Amino acid sequence: MRAEPKTTRAGKRAESNDLRIGFSTGTASAAAAKAALLGILTDRKPDRVPVDLPGGERLLIDISRMGRDHDRIGWAEVIKDGGDDPDVTHKARIRVEVSLLEKEKGAKPIVFRGGAGVGRVTRPGLPIEVGQPAINPVPRRMIKRALGQAWKEAGRKGEPRAEVTISVAKGEELAKHTLNPRLGILGGISILGTHGLVKPFSHAAYTATIDSGLSVLRAAGLREAVLTTGGKSEKRAMKLRPDLDQAAFIQIADFFAYAMERCAREGVERITLVSFFGKAIKQAMGLEYTHARTEPMDFSRLGRWFTEAEASVDLVREVEGANTARQVMEILERNNRVDLTERVGRRMLSSIRKFAGPGPEVEAVILGFEEGVVFRQILKGEK
Repeated sequence: MRAEPKTTRAGKRAESNDLRIGFSTGTASAAAAKAALLGILTDRKPDRVPVDLPGGERLLIDISRMGRDHDRIGWAEVIKDGGDDPDVTHKARIRVEVSLLEKEKGAKPIVFRGGAGVGRVTRPGLPIEVGQPAINPVPRRMIKRALGQAWKEAGRKGEPRAEVTISVAKGEELAKHTLNPRLGILGGISILGTHGLVKPFSHAAYTATIDSGLSVLRAAGLREAVLTTGGKSEKRAMKLRPDLDQAAFIQIADFFAYAMERCAREGVERITLVSFFGKAIKQAMGLEYTHARTEPMDFSRLGRWFTEAEASVDLVREVEGANTARQVMEILERNNRVDLTERVGRRMLSSIRKFAGPGPEVEAVILGFEEGVVFRQILKGEK
């Protein structure tokens, strides 16, 4: 006999770093759908409902508001809790309306609709078909499961047939702070959640975004990817490559090795990495993950690289005593030795090649802090 999953309240703390774990928009939607259906079938208005997560856990989710518009139509709202993750959808109000449908032979048991604030897919390459609301496959399965549980809890036999409409208050505005427009998801946010939980500073969430970007790139027939570590470097990269479709530009944050390996696996023929000097140094060091919290800057190694290029002892001493990459650049500019950035650029190229493998053509671009490019070079790939 299968054991019941352990039930926990949302907002628990991660054991590794004592940060509060939140839950995804998909989990919020499943909870709201379950409460809405219970309201239709039983007239109950639960303060919270349990939701089964893909990993086997069961999470209690608070219901903010709920009601009935008809004897076959109910709705419920959940306030999405991102925990201690810097999540743009934290505190978003997610509303789910459930409308019971008549049984119809051959019809889908659950029909999903996107209400106000939920985006619609307009480009191929994502796990949802073009024209459909951006409600990802895992949340759809979670919602179906939650509805089935509510149906059985109310003493009904078989499975429910219903239309589920998800809306997000101010979702269109929130989407402007995500990569949805780049991926061709327009009009609002996506309903997401591979695991149902939002773990603080989740690597899985960002690598999934990189994967989605590459899927859209491939579906658009593009063979070149321009990778940047954030919005500021991306804007500069777009000015350098105005000839490319917007779908060619993908923000990879600190996931250097992962992004290069994924590009190669997806058959990208040319990879251009555009970075500011600080990230370029870490990429040149060959770090797989370049976040400052886990990988501090090694200025002593940078000093050794400059010594190999016959930089003066005084300059090297200044560099080794620097606090930031910007300060290093100021030292180089003051000493008329910006050419030393080549020592970083060449190693950056070598690191790209190490993670991307021999196949694709690769390019490294190092941006000046205020304007311009201080290094740019290409390595041909193997045919």
